[in-house]
Formats: sequence, structure tokens, C-alpha cells
Amino acid sequence: MRKIAYLILGALCLQACSETPKEETQSDLFARIDTEIKQNSKGYSTLKEATETIGHRLTGSTNGAQAEEYTYNKFKEYGFEDVVYQTFEVEAWARGEVSLTINEDDVKVVTLGHAPVEAHVTGEIVDMGNGLDADYAANPDAVKGKIALVYINILPGSEEGLSNLHRSEKTALAIKYGAIGIIIINQVDNGVLLTGTASVTGELIPIPAVCIGKEDGMALKETLKTKKATAKIDMTNTSDMIKARNVVATLPGTEIPQEEIVIGGHLDSWDLATGAIDNGIGSFAVLDIARAFKANNLQPKRTVKFVMFMGEEQGLLGSKYLVEQAVENNTIENIKYMMNLDMSGNPIGMNAGGKLDNEQFFKDLGTAIQKQDTIYQNKFSNKSGLHSDHQPFMLEGVPILSVHSNLDRSIYGCYHSDCDDFHLVNEDHMKNTARFGTMMLYTLANADTLPATKMDSETTKEFMIKNDLKEKLIIGNEWKWEE
Repeated sequence: MRKIAYLILGALCLQACSETPKEETQSDLFARIDTEIKQNSKGYSTLKEATETIGHRLTGSTNGAQAEEYTYNKFKEYGFEDVVYQTFEVEAWARGEVSLTINEDDVKVVTLGHAPVEAHVTGEIVDMGNGLDADYAANPDAVKGKIALVYINILPGSEEGLSNLHRSEKTALAIKYGAIGIIIINQVDNGVLLTGTASVTGELIPIPAVCIGKEDGMALKETLKTKKATAKIDMTNTSDMIKARNVVATLPGTEIPQEEIVIGGHLDSWDLATGAIDNGIGSFAVLDIARAFKANNLQPKRTVKFVMFMGEEQGLLGSKYLVEQAVENNTIENIKYMMNLDMSGNPIGMNAGGKLDNEQFFKDLGTAIQKQDTIYQNKFSNKSGLHSDHQPFMLEGVPILSVHSNLDRSIYGCYHSDCDDFHLVNEDHMKNTARFGTMMLYTLANADTLPATKMDSETTKEFMIKNDLKEKLIIGNEWKWEE
């Protein structure tokens, strides 16, 4: 009897040992990711700690270097073995003193990035409307030797269908047409002042560039309808060559490690506040997604690189350097996708960046995410744009992915201003970015076939033209194709 029992026990053991472990379904995997991040997310707490102990994260500053070290140490703490600094040299600009008087009245003002180290100009103000090329072309000499006044966005009541330009591109046009200074009117109510670079190259510009509040600016426009106005701009700033560092953590792929998916967000900020929204919520979400990959033992087929970019605010300097190095090292072809989180929070959908071979891939992925939480609306678009760290990758033909954010509208009033602090951050929104972002990134990195392929140079050129980016790239000295 005992012998029979042993035989039965042995047979059962043999059967159990020979059974193949049940493969985890996508639904089960997403549920596991969802639960872990809800319980253990660190994005909110680490951003809070960084804003309290470091402050702003201006590239080239002591604060910026501390932020680089902070995220490097966090990657290590989360279990990444391959974490490196990618050092690059930049011209680090920092604001000094500025004053603006208009017809002898002092006006509240802030200097835009990369304005001259010193400038003292006095000149007649000319209202150039939206500050687009068409505004200058109508009277090419109107602003020569004078100070241009332009609106940061497209003015209400403007012609339908106008495409806006970045503040740096509007400044470049003012310089092109001979202005000796530029005053940009912010679009946010209650006198909020906006900073940001006025340079398309990341180098110093030759004329002073400042921003004034909406109310002051619109009143000035009314004044100029009936009489002339003279502005006096005085400013001092500093600019020195320094070293900054991207922080790159690498998770090797299990099956096709030579293929890379890059996910990044710019760690740097401007110095008027702590940059909690721009781009604390994006970069610290990338950090939390990296933590979640380790915590959930996610091992996709492709290699994933988690990148904290520096120098974005001063001209995409860190992302440009990473891409330039990949081109020089002949590894750019290895980068199959770039996912960018810039002011990204509480995602409700995805943007495929204008280049897509398989729309159904993202719709199916969105449906799977939506099954975990219906707050995710599976919104989908396929539009391209410029002026964030995806741009250098896109110019090399790399497909781009970003998210549709659903942040409180009031947050955007503090964009690049002195109110962009941690009180604006919503913890649940950051958790949602980590939850849904991890699901997106893992699915992309583990896909049998990617939803878009890298474009060659000629196809990339046609892509830029098709998406109405050529003029903006020419103004920004980024158009690399011969005519």
C-alpha cells in the first residue's frame, strides 16, 4: 500500500514539474502594474523632495547639477546597474537685472532667455501684431531701428487659420527685419510674466528681448493706435560656457537588445520658480516609470533608455547632444522610437507624432489601458510639432510618441512663470502618468512589430513639409536639407 502511495505521489510530482507555467496575459500584467504603482508610486514624493531641497533646476547652475545627481542616485536606488552621465558643454545663460520704461512710466517686465549680457536701448515701439513673417513683409522697414511689440500667441480676431510661431522664432523675425529690441505680450490674465528662451540656436541673441503682462501689453496696443510710444530697455545678464549632464539609465532588452526605445523628459527648468509642472511632472514621471519597470520585473524584448534631459529650456541642448552622439557613433539606427513626457500629466490618450504605419496598435493598446481604468479615454491623434526634446529625434526620422494630458486648465497660467511651484501638482495625476505610461512603454518595447518605422532622410524631409514644419525649421536654423 505504501509503495502504491509513493508511485501516485511520484506521478503527481512528475506531472506538476512538467507543466509549463501559465503565461501572463496583457490584462493580468496591466492589473499587476496598476496595483503596484497605486501602492508604491514615488513620483509625487520625489518631486516634492527635489523642489524643497534643490529648488529650480536651471541648466548650468548649482541647482541643475544637484538635480542631475539626485536623479542619478534614484536610478541606482531603484536597481539600475547601467546609469551614466552624458556630459555636454553649453553656454549657460542666467538673468540679471532688467528695467523697462515706456514714455517715462516703469512697466513690470521679465527678461527672456539668451538676451544679451548687457543692453541699453531706447527706441520707438512699433506694433507688429502677431509677430509673424506676414506682419513684417507687409512693411519690411517698419521696425528697422525700432522696438517690435508682438503678442505671444495669435491675437483674437486675427485671420482664420494662422499658425503661431514660438517666441524664439518671433524674436528671430524681429532681428531679421532690423529691430533693436522686442517686447512680447503674455496671454495670461492678471499680470503674469512669462520667461523662456528667445534664441532659436541656444546662443545669445543680439537684441534685448522681454515679456510684459497681458494687461500692460493690450493697453499699450491701444495707445499706439493714436500716438507714438518710446521704450527704454536696460538689462544685464551673465553667460558662461559650462558643462551639463543628461542622466541615462538603461534596461537591456531580452531578445533584440540592439533595438532601443528612448523615453525622456527634460529635468531642467527656468529659475523664476521650481519648475514643478514644467517639467517636474514629466521628468519625475519618467523616473517613476523606471522604478515601476524594476519593481514589476518588466523585461521587454527591446532595450529601454530612460533619459533625464538637461538644457531643453535653453534650446533642446541635451537631446540634441544625445542624438548628435548617436549619429556620430552610427547608433542612431538602433533608436526605433522616442516617447517624450513634457508637462505631461493625467493622460487620457496618445499622440503618435504624425508618423504612423499601424494606427490600430495604439487603439488596441488604449482599449487595454481603458479596461484598467475608464478615466483613460483612449483619445488618439497623429500630429507633429516642435520645441521639445522629441524634435532632434524626429529630425533623424525616429517615430515619436507622446500623451494627451488632462491637467487643470489653471495650471497653464503659470507656464514659465514665477508661480510654477509644487502647490500645482496633483498626486493622482502623477500616478496616472506612471500607471498608463508604464503600460504604453512596455507594450511598445515588447511588441513583435512596432507601429511605425524609422524614416530615411528624404522621407523625413517630405514628412516635415507635409506637417507644415519647414518654415519654422528654417527660421530656427534647423532645416538641414538643401533646396
